[in-house]
Amino acid sequence: MEGIDRREFLKQSAAAGVAAGALGFSMHAAGANERVILGVMGCGGRGCYMAELFAKRSDVEIRHVADPDLRRADRCAKNIEGLTGRRPAVAQDFRRMLDDGEINALINATPDHWHALGTILACQAGKDVYVEKPTSHNIWESRKMVEAARKYGRVVQVGAQSRSGAYCRRAYEYIQSGELGEVHFVRVLNSKVRGEIGRKPDAEPPEGVDYDMWLGPAPMRPFNENRFHYAWHWFWDYSGGDIINDGVHQIDLARWMIDRPYPKSVTSAGGIHYFKDDQETPDTHTVNWDYDGLTMVFEQTLWTPYLKKTDLPARDADGVPNWPFNGTRIEIYGSKQWLLLGRHSDGWQVFNADGESLVAETGQFSAMQQAHVADFISCMRSRELPRADIEQVHYSTLLCHYGNIAYRTGRRLRIDATTEGFVDDDQANALVRRAYRSPWVVPEEV
Repeated sequence: MEGIDRREFLKQSAAAGVAAGALGFSMHAAGANERVILGVMGCGGRGCYMAELFAKRSDVEIRHVADPDLRRADRCAKNIEGLTGRRPAVAQDFRRMLDDGEINALINATPDHWHALGTILACQAGKDVYVEKPTSHNIWESRKMVEAARKYGRVVQVGAQSRSGAYCRRAYEYIQSGELGEVHFVRVLNSKVRGEIGRKPDAEPPEGVDYDMWLGPAPMRPFNENRFHYAWHWFWDYSGGDIINDGVHQIDLARWMIDRPYPKSVTSAGGIHYFKDDQETPDTHTVNWDYDGLTMVFEQTLWTPYLKKTDLPARDADGVPNWPFNGTRIEIYGSKQWLLLGRHSDGWQVFNADGESLVAETGQFSAMQQAHVADFISCMRSRELPRADIEQVHYSTLLCHYGNIAYRTGRRLRIDATTEGFVDDDQANALVRRAYRSPWVVPEEV
């Protein structure tokens, strides 16, 4: 691939992106009698957003919404009714929608500790699944999700939207073309500002909350607001901190670019250096994954005000990001060239050994999310594997779990690719899976 003038490349890629987006929305449009009927499991911020994104399509009907917190489920149903004129049924127990033979698929936007069991039960009920990232709470149950998808022939798409980004695919093609040379080092950033959660006492669950259902597979603990809506991300019982909350997006994008499944070993360092509150997971975190001939590094800070949480970085006159202030970028170091890639609408840029910009392209995050939904609906009809198929994002989620387990054990761990666990390390292997709380048990045989 020859070097392309930056202004010309931006012009060409913008036109290509508009064309691809229009095609993705029109090619599978269907009449009312061909609608895909969906249920929604988990009606928090992300669940409601995804429900509305699907509901805006003319070929989709949201039939059910379920959440242990009825306040959230009611709000989601009201929003969908406002968009479509049809109010979905509301429940605390998602299993009601699994019994509905007209439901084609489930949107699983629950906390991480519910991803596996919710997805597996849906597959067993003959439903396709759109499950939010990460795939799972732990390594073992992530593999069980893959097994369920394959055994029951279900389409399981993970909410790793970068895989539907046209500019991301073009960056992948550029790397695979060999123009960068041999890639030996990749740097993944996940740095931003997150607020403190403070310290809060145990209390009674709010009215309208089925707390036992919310806990599901997780251990029984007294209700605490800091271990509930959204703040659950920072506790080992339910998740694994920001490496697996937001970092998994950048890690998946990087792993896709290098096209490697398992690393040979992993090390990690960090801690809670900044926050003085109830959270358990690190606010400052580094991970090193070593592959044959390649090292990938993850760096995270959650208290850096100059690396914005959601604001896009400043851009030059051509729309190219001011990369040093992009806290969610990926740097891919080749023997000939250097590629910078952003996850949101930041695009990508290539520099040669003389510091000249060879290629630059911006993207559009909203178009990426719409394309991801369109890909799922398309694959439901074609029965092809989606772009963010469960198995591909399983490998990326493993990197997050490997990093967290190395952090918690405090030593280098060697990866056993045959078991997806660790070589000769009982302490680390004890963290590969969890003990489940009856009756919410992920089965050995899915």
